[in-house]
Amino acid sequence: MEPHKVDEIIRLFPCFSYLSAQDWAQADIIRVVPSTLHPIAEGHYLKHAIFVLSGCIRIYKIGASGREVTLYRVRSGECCVLMMASILGETPYEASVQIESETDIALFPVEPFRKWMHDDPSVRKFIYRQFMDRFIHVSALLEQIAFGSVQERIAAYILQRHEERDSDSEWIELTHEQMAVDLGTAREVVSRMLRSFAQEGAIIVRRGKIAVADIHRLSSYLSLK
Repeated sequence: MEPHKVDEIIRLFPCFSYLSAQDWAQADIIRVVPSTLHPIAEGHYLKHAIFVLSGCIRIYKIGASGREVTLYRVRSGECCVLMMASILGETPYEASVQIESETDIALFPVEPFRKWMHDDPSVRKFIYRQFMDRFIHVSALLEQIAFGSVQERIAAYILQRHEERDSDSEWIELTHEQMAVDLGTAREVVSRMLRSFAQEGAIIVRRGKIAVADIHRLSSYLSLK
């Protein structure tokens, strides 16, 4: 691998700074886009450990009914912990992957990666930290699904996306279908709740986008039971 590519990986993943030239010769960086065909779905056996350098991939599960629920997204400087569990446990992957934007990923063959996990404390520390962060996130998601009202979940989701949006725009690029998939609910439920929020002056809804009109009113839905 070219030195500038090695530097790019190390900048985001310092835990790999002590790899040898022989190790780096086995690594690669590839670019994928939403239209890229890939085999990573539930039941797949992974051949590479994947680390995201830029862009975003969505990790999701598909229920027996065919409905999807988003577990989490993997962005720059992160990895998918379900992939790590699959690789380290030598078991099939337990989720599916959607490439949401142009994404650069670093690839390491699974056999040397397993050896680094065994031999290198810095690699283990990074992966275990990723496991903990994702565990907390997924636990919160399960708590919301089990105990939170749909109103609370949709309000919290919009507020989160409002915080993450491009600061130069008041609009959140988001469809009702995307929100339903992320929240694991029906599109009709999302549409009904968004109409209610809009009628009460909390948000403005346009085709394919939403803006927060009154952040205090939208936040007030979080405490309603």
